Amino acid sequence: MPTTLKEFESVWPRLVEDLSDHCQQYKLPKQSLDWFRRQLSYNTVGGKCNRGMSVVDTSSILLNRTLTGEDYFRSAALGWMIELLQAFFLVSDDIMDSSKTRRGSPCWYLVPEVKMVAINDAFMLESSIYVLLKKYFRQEKSYVDLMELFHEVTFQTELGQLCDLLTAPEDNVNLDNFSLEKFSFIVIFKTAYYSFYLPVALSLHLCGFATPKNLQTAMDILIPMGEYFQAQDDYLDAFADPKVLGKIGTDIQDNKCSWLVNQALKKVTPEQRKILEANYGQKNSECEAKVKTLYHELKLAEFYENWEEERVADLKTKIAKVDESEGLKKGVFEAFLGKIYKRSK
Repeated sequence: MPTTLKEFESVWPRLVEDLSDHCQQYKLPKQSLDWFRRQLSYNTVGGKCNRGMSVVDTSSILLNRTLTGEDYFRSAALGWMIELLQAFFLVSDDIMDSSKTRRGSPCWYLVPEVKMVAINDAFMLESSIYVLLKKYFRQEKSYVDLMELFHEVTFQTELGQLCDLLTAPEDNVNLDNFSLEKFSFIVIFKTAYYSFYLPVALSLHLCGFATPKNLQTAMDILIPMGEYFQAQDDYLDAFADPKVLGKIGTDIQDNKCSWLVNQALKKVTPEQRKILEANYGQKNSECEAKVKTLYHELKLAEFYENWEEERVADLKTKIAKVDESEGLKKGVFEAFLGKIYKRSK
């Protein structure tokens, strides 16, 4: 059985105590310690935790048993390290994007007394990963591999963020800057590595199955899956019912280098291109409506649905060919694909 959010969250208080103990050995003043504990939970807890829980579920599939006791704790601790990485990215991202809310609450930097202290808080969220990793995995053969994996995936994500910020600044709309190649780079580096590959790679190291072949197989399947996930996200942003999606899509107004706008740019007539250039990335709903009308004229929803079936068929073919002789299991990838195929939110 997949782990539940409640089970996964039950591990979190122990990690907060570990991090607090680490601070107290330096005699950190109480005011600062209280602040650190508060920001840890404000920024790390409260999401869906899909990335973190995937470490537990993948480990359970690889070992072919339900994890209990210390086994569960260790896999969940690695999962929470991904959630800390995610928190580090989100606190920083929200400042860069001047975002207002995150998970239904004000972004951390907009909490009245926080402001730009949030930058240092983001650094501390990232550093917390390595405090916990050392505490629980220093004796493991895989310790250096785990550490390098976190460092490398962090750098990859930052490369994706850089490309995204330079390709699609909110205040400077230039559709000549967009391309499907840039979309792919942004998505693979900003999302696919840390959201899809990282949980499985951590599980392979934890369970002792991190052979070069297994890690390469995981990458070959999970990176294209992450790309599919983001294209699906972009499709839902424009075409899904906001009540079902749980949010109002903002990609068009935010000048996002999305899958849809790049497909549109490949299909438009010169007249349609002018409509797109005049209305994309504008902060008003009338312009957004004109872009959506153009998307309908270009039959992008139907195009996406056909593309999705082709992409999923390709992923299923790759999964069917997975060699299980070194401990990797097809079920790992089937579980990931099962969560995202035909999702509505």
